[in-house]
This record gives sequence, structure tokens and C-alpha cells, in this order.
Amino acid sequence: MKSFFYLLLAMFLTPILTISAQSTHSYIGTDGCGMCHKTEKQGSQLSIWQNSKHSKAYETLKTEKANQIAKEKGFNTLAVETPECLKCHASGYNVDASLIGKKFKVEDGVQCETCHGAGSDYKDMKVMKDKELSIKNGLVVHDKLDTFCTGCHNSESPTFVEINIEEAWQKIKHSSPKN
Repeated sequence: MKSFFYLLLAMFLTPILTISAQSTHSYIGTDGCGMCHKTEKQGSQLSIWQNSKHSKAYETLKTEKANQIAKEKGFNTLAVETPECLKCHASGYNVDASLIGKKFKVEDGVQCETCHGAGSDYKDMKVMKDKELSIKNGLVVHDKLDTFCTGCHNSESPTFVEINIEEAWQKIKHSSPKN
């Protein structure tokens, strides 16, 4: 009986703890980030992303080839509806709706907040000017790109092609000029 009680308690608390662990930071979308990160003075991050394969990642899931791969992997849903595909091709598909801002679009694929965390609490200029404060407010900064990037760029992907992370980073590097 005691075990049953603990099982029920765990079943009740797990979703609550999971939602709170997701954070209270909400997603603002690429347009929200791009407002400040589009100028040459800021490093042209928006256009670098727009011209990258990351910005087209969701679109690749809408192809017949992607649907065929999903089917071959045993999924009964279209690739664009399959969480195992979306996990590396989109942001926000599995986030509580209350954490999604009005301008956020899952269709933007692998976007700013995929790598840098939900931006609602670090988007303000006064916060962004202070890196430590930005990080305290949800900004994610990756010190080990190889570890982070291989979360998606790995042999689990049915279309995996081995890449040199450092070379790939040079193609999408988007630091601010002052960094």
C-alpha cells in the first residue's frame, strides 16, 4: 500500500516538476531576437542564421524523402509530426503553450532559442549588455560546441554525415564584433 501511495505521488508530482524545470522563460521567436541582431554592427547574426541550413531544418521534414525515412524508422506519422524528427529540426514543438510567445514559430526550425535558450528574460537591451546578467536570465552560452552540436549531429540521425564541428562552426559563427 505504501508503494502504491509513493507511485501515485510520483505520478502526480513528475509533470509538475517537469513543467517547472522547463523554466518560466518563454520563447520569443527569431523575429524577436533578430530585431537587435540583424545589423552589421551587431554581427549580422540574423542573416547568418537565415542563410544557414538550420533555418531550413523544419522545411526538410515536409518533404517526401523525410516522410519515407520516418516510415522506414517505423513511425506512423509524417516526419513533421514525429517528435523523434522534430527534436533536431525544430524548437518549441514540445514546450508548454504558455511558454510560447505570439511571434514564435516552430516552422523557423533550428533557431536562436534552440541553442541559446528561451529569450523572454534576457532579450532586453540592458540585460543583453551584461553577459553575466543575461546568463542569469536564461541565455545559454556553449563552451563545448562539439558536445552541444553532437546532440543532433550524430549517428542516431538517419541522414547522418560526419562533420568537423570546428569547420561547421566557422560557417555559422555569429559572435558580436565586440566578443
